[in-house]
Amino acid sequence: MTKKTKTVEVEEPQVQEETVVVEQPKVTKSPQSKKVSHPEDGWEVKDRTYYLKNNKKPLSYSIRATNIYYFDEEKGYERELKYAENQKTCFVDAFKGEARLAHIIFRNGALFVPRNKQTLQKLLSLYHPHIDKLFYEWQPSKKAAEEIDYLEMEADALLAAREMDIEMAEAIMRAEVGSKVSDLSSKELRRDLLLFARRNANLFLELASDENVMLRNFGIKATEMGILQLSSDQRTFMWANNNRKLFTVPFDEHPYSALAHWFKTDEGMEIYSNIEKRLKE
Repeated sequence: MTKKTKTVEVEEPQVQEETVVVEQPKVTKSPQSKKVSHPEDGWEVKDRTYYLKNNKKPLSYSIRATNIYYFDEEKGYERELKYAENQKTCFVDAFKGEARLAHIIFRNGALFVPRNKQTLQKLLSLYHPHIDKLFYEWQPSKKAAEEIDYLEMEADALLAAREMDIEMAEAIMRAEVGSKVSDLSSKELRRDLLLFARRNANLFLELASDENVMLRNFGIKATEMGILQLSSDQRTFMWANNNRKLFTVPFDEHPYSALAHWFKTDEGMEIYSNIEKRLKE
């Protein structure tokens, strides 16, 4: 008899293939440089008039037309400027051919430049280093905007003055006219307050929003009524009845402004309460 041999099949181990993921390199965008707007963007072709500042009106006045420079943000360097009547630009490095230089002269404090003189207009309005320092361009719309701003400020000041309580009104007018305010009646005080608000709206609104103006007035009233005393050298506040020192004014400070700040300290608040009781007696 022949023996049958069994054939055993051995399975080969399966090898899993590794999937390799290749990441795409991140693309970083280089930072773009900020675009600088050109001075001539939005330039309007029109007649322009220039005036010397501070209302100066000499018969004739020449301003510099050569040996001046302008830093060009786009190009990154200083460029020389000259006014030449036969050139289309005021930049020397862009001149073509021979330059015929010309003077820039104000007559009676004014210079009118017609719309066809674009080279001179741009030199004066955009590039000249003395614009808004020695002379300025007359711009009616800009002037109107400034006037509107002031008129609105004046209206705000008058409204605030009309609604202000008498103590605050006294404090503000004391800062303006000093001890004379003590001799004013309430009607006179109201009148002067409204006139001050109309005459100097900006200063009035500053004083009205100053948290220390009431404290300054309080200190001045206490001194006028003989509760406090300020030394002759304006450096020391004392009790008037016994000359006991209360507060030393820091160097180079206004005494009553310094006193107002001191009233906010712990020691100053106690003195303030004491003075307040005496003023009510």
